[in-house]
Amino acid sequence: MVIRVGEFRIGIEEKEVINEILESGRISEGERVREFEKLFSEYVGTKCTVAVNSGTSALIAGLEAVKNKFAVKTKAKIITTPVTYIATSNAILLTGFEPVYVDIDKETFCITPENIKAQLENIDTSNYALIIPVHLMGDPCDMDEINKIAKNYGLLVFEDSAQAHGTLYKGKKTGSLSLLAAFSFYIAHNIQAGELGAVTTNDFEIGRLVKKIKANGRSCDCPVCQRSEGKCPKLSNGTIDDFDPRFTHEIVGYNFKTMEFQAALATVQLKKADWIKSRRSQNVQYLNQELERFSDLLQLPKYDDCISYMAYPLIIKRPERISRRKLRAQLERLGVETRPLFGCIPTQQPAYAHFSAKYKNKLPTAEFVGQNGFYIGCHQYLTSSDLDYIVKCFSETLRGY
Repeated sequence: MVIRVGEFRIGIEEKEVINEILESGRISEGERVREFEKLFSEYVGTKCTVAVNSGTSALIAGLEAVKNKFAVKTKAKIITTPVTYIATSNAILLTGFEPVYVDIDKETFCITPENIKAQLENIDTSNYALIIPVHLMGDPCDMDEINKIAKNYGLLVFEDSAQAHGTLYKGKKTGSLSLLAAFSFYIAHNIQAGELGAVTTNDFEIGRLVKKIKANGRSCDCPVCQRSEGKCPKLSNGTIDDFDPRFTHEIVGYNFKTMEFQAALATVQLKKADWIKSRRSQNVQYLNQELERFSDLLQLPKYDDCISYMAYPLIIKRPERISRRKLRAQLERLGVETRPLFGCIPTQQPAYAHFSAKYKNKLPTAEFVGQNGFYIGCHQYLTSSDLDYIVKCFSETLRGY
């Protein structure tokens, strides 16, 4: 038996939509992508969604759009979290910004308003541009306070909601709580499609810029140009002979376009989003109930039915008694798949070693979580037998500690 961190099951409906796309002869961006964008906007509660080929691309395209619209200075600073998947920091650096890390809350693993304030107080903030809070494992950041701080300091807020599809913060879904947000639909996430990402926003100019940036800076973002069909009704006015906006580029961009397959799979999954969230929530509640007896050794995730859990994160509270390496190895041997909780980026990720000296001893909670945190699956396909087996494996592994 293997209890995986995530699982993606291809059912009859998924197979049908893939076959329909194959039979249509159109696999590049088209009506399936447009349908997904419309439905996801309705789901999140924003006016605009732009689909891209990954969550990393959503972060990069979103940052490039912000840079273009607001003329943000090169090498401006962005406050973000030291504990998350490395794509967030990579996107910041790759778009010419500088990440500035503040410590996290030990329970939610999210950056806190207090730590953001401490970073900004009594310094020259003229070279600060954004805050990128990450809703880690589905747990939402304190967006009201973060938005308030951003307003006070003239900063923009860009949510990384890659791990929080459907999480509610004060009645609103994450991804609708700031200027723009990035989502990922990677295979292990709550809404799954393989490799797919999206930018959500209520700012139509940001949306238009993302559409251009993801298509190598193409001049027009109208539906005809998006489908690469025929003459653009906006720009083909006869004043320039044989003018084609599909091959006219106003800004430097990327090829972040996606395909019909992923959008169709995400649309099918989106129909199940409430069920997925409910099942994951029930699984977290049950695991918390059964593993509470190990709470002297393990920090269990906070339970809240507003959270759409990506996984089941745990922190070893007493690493002097049992190491993460040993615990993970024993669980894996018994068939419970695990993952480390990302690591503290500026001090524990080799690619960011040039930041290590700057942040030494400045991110104690992030470093502790990075060294002692890990997660297992809580996905919607786990059965009651699977959950009981997980509890059994923890009981066997932690016996004697």
